[in-house]
Amino acid sequence: MIVQDPKATEEITDTAATEARAALTMAKRIVVKIGTNTITMQKDAPVRISDGPDTSSNGIDSEFLHRIAAEIADLMRAGRQVILVTSGAVGMGARELGLVRKPKDMKTKQACAAIGQPLLMDEYRKAFSVFGLAVGQLLVTRDAWDKRSAYLNLRSTVESLMEHRIVPVFNENDSVSTAEIAFGDNDQLSAYVASKVDAELLVILSDVEALYDADPRTVPGAKAIPYVKELTPEIIESAGGKGTEFSTGGMKTKLIAVGIARDAGCRVVIAHGREPAAITRIVSGQALGTLFDAASGLTNRRRWIKNTRAQGIIHVDEGALAAIQGNNSLLPRGVTGIEGRFEKGTVVMINDAAKAITTLSSVEIEEIRGKRSDQPGGRSSGGGIKVVARPEDIVFLNE
Repeated sequence: MIVQDPKATEEITDTAATEARAALTMAKRIVVKIGTNTITMQKDAPVRISDGPDTSSNGIDSEFLHRIAAEIADLMRAGRQVILVTSGAVGMGARELGLVRKPKDMKTKQACAAIGQPLLMDEYRKAFSVFGLAVGQLLVTRDAWDKRSAYLNLRSTVESLMEHRIVPVFNENDSVSTAEIAFGDNDQLSAYVASKVDAELLVILSDVEALYDADPRTVPGAKAIPYVKELTPEIIESAGGKGTEFSTGGMKTKLIAVGIARDAGCRVVIAHGREPAAITRIVSGQALGTLFDAASGLTNRRRWIKNTRAQGIIHVDEGALAAIQGNNSLLPRGVTGIEGRFEKGTVVMINDAAKAITTLSSVEIEEIRGKRSDQPGGRSSGGGIKVVARPEDIVFLNE
């Protein structure tokens, strides 16, 4: 049995962290997500490590936004591209309506979003115009990612905005969003955006300073974790519960976002948004918050498959699962059952192990499942073997 020297392990980790922070100084495309509590916090509020409720002010802190705009303007003058993902529309709308708590019913939430979104964008417009920059509003729902054509069109729009030195500002379209098409929180939205535009860095500005080894709200001795190489089960378990009154995300949702971004080869930093010059310090390589290192990175198409919601499930036997793990096509003879109805070209689950784009509809698969190629229905009209999914369209969830 080989016993690893703890000091040597610590040195390896320190070296990896140093190299990862150095890489941040080279990041050309950066996504910045600003959380609800960060954007609405009173300017004289202290830096907190707690995610506890604070409903004293749900209006936008304009002075804070001007500081953010100044940092982003400096980055853009240095040749970097920056995309914003913002929260705060529902909170602003709730404030306009005199509500002290986040609405629970969908109709009121949508009304608050409809009221608050133009107010929120007007604050961004005023902040960035001081520095000669315009902002472009992009309101999206989850189906913009689930439909490949919409996904590609949205990517093209973002590229065009950045070419014209316009700052894209994303938010979930809460005024029309439903449970079926919602991202659920803007942490995940920011990760999808970072993945979509091939960003090298995602900065999540929150009202917590970092990821801790235990929930700092309930464990007084919890310690901040400055660098995370891999998202292990232990790391995920250390995350606390949900966020505050007007926010939707807690640390667990942020770690889900980290996983999405890491798949795209994007590093992620979670830091307290009220730290002075937080964005500037992070991109200059300073140790601030928690830095999550990137994974090897999937291609754009493969991460789209992995992150698209499945429209059904194809159940296969062990032999078929082993075959597709060996980079082979999924054939009808290995299919044992189907859940849901879907058309060809749809993303579906294969057991609970993979996602794939089907070449056949659920009706067609049901007609030929379990059949070999030499049996009736096992071949196409042109004589070729029918396949359910090709290897280039199959992505395992553990990739």
